[in-house]
Amino acid sequence: MQFKKLAFLLLFLGFSSTAMAQMEIGIQFSPTISGNRFIAEDRHNFEKSNSALRLGVGVVGDYFFSNNYAFSSGLMYRSKGSKISYTYMVESGDGVVTPAKETDELTVQYLEIPLTLKLFTNEVAPDIVLYFQVGGALGTKVSGQVDQKKVINGEKTAKRFNVFETSAVLGTGAEMQLGQSTKLFGGVTYLRGLSNIDNYYKKQLNDKNLAIKNNGVSIDVGIKF
Repeated sequence: MQFKKLAFLLLFLGFSSTAMAQMEIGIQFSPTISGNRFIAEDRHNFEKSNSALRLGVGVVGDYFFSNNYAFSSGLMYRSKGSKISYTYMVESGDGVVTPAKETDELTVQYLEIPLTLKLFTNEVAPDIVLYFQVGGALGTKVSGQVDQKKVINGEKTAKRFNVFETSAVLGTGAEMQLGQSTKLFGGVTYLRGLSNIDNYYKKQLNDKNLAIKNNGVSIDVGIKF
């Protein structure tokens, strides 16, 4: 019985060391040009006023199941959103209804788990390989602001946004080997929001078909160990 336990322990340790040898963990910094896109009726005249520079930072991990293929995940903190403008109707005291234009700056912070597949080339130069990344990401809201305010009219602005977000991820980049186990990497990632982030405007404008989604392009730089 003791021999079986010892054999099982050695087998477990051997499997763990093999798994760890196939895993590369690193730190990633991702400044992002963030924007929004809209699904709304034309009468609201929703449009993106301008893009915004947002922050992304976190821990990433690549699990290699062959020399050129890896499952990539991690935990990222990402800030998203931009300035948007829209039209709403205002009724005056004499019953006349006129359109008015409003501009809001949306800022929503998420904790995000990427779930992607990475495909690596062979060396294109000494110690340098290219990679291509495709998959998705699951995010949960940490906080939110409108016009850099956490409270408007006695209500927390974070409540205006849905708790969860899903995104499609598409990226490419390069890695450089430094020493035996250290790698520098850099690339570009396109983040396309798939789910509606809005929990406010469709109620405010009485339009259940309205949806606001995040978009972004990030410049990724980091180091893996």
